Amino acid sequence: MSQSEQQIEQEIQAKGLNAPRLTPADIDRVIIGEHYFTAAQGTAKAMEDAAFVNGSLNGAAILPIPATLNLLTFCVLTLENGFTVTGESACASPENFNEEIGKKIAYDNAREKIWVLEGYLLKQRLYDQELWPASYQY
Repeated sequence: MSQSEQQIEQEIQAKGLNAPRLTPADIDRVIIGEHYFTAAQGTAKAMEDAAFVNGSLNGAAILPIPATLNLLTFCVLTLENGFTVTGESACASPENFNEEIGKKIAYDNAREKIWVLEGYLLKQRLYDQELWPASYQY
């Protein structure tokens, strides 16, 4: 949970806003896996797969990987229902690239997308409850 999320959460609680809503913990709870790679790593694997078919070299050209692809970090988050979301971090100056920071930014960007997805699901549950209150299960 980011410092900003903590501040917002404290403000919500202090104001006694207790209607159904999402919390940062709800978002974190649905994440069951995280994977990272750079665009260079992804490109290298794609070229490897293209060069070897059924265990044999098929003559596909292995091209040099542009150094700039090392500056683009991807994060893939797997959610408990099997859905995946992605985030990325691009570094403009190679001198500033830091793997740990790139992963953190990519993770935060992927996690941010979960808020939208989970928000939609919560709104749908609330809507369903309005339509069919007797059959709604909590």
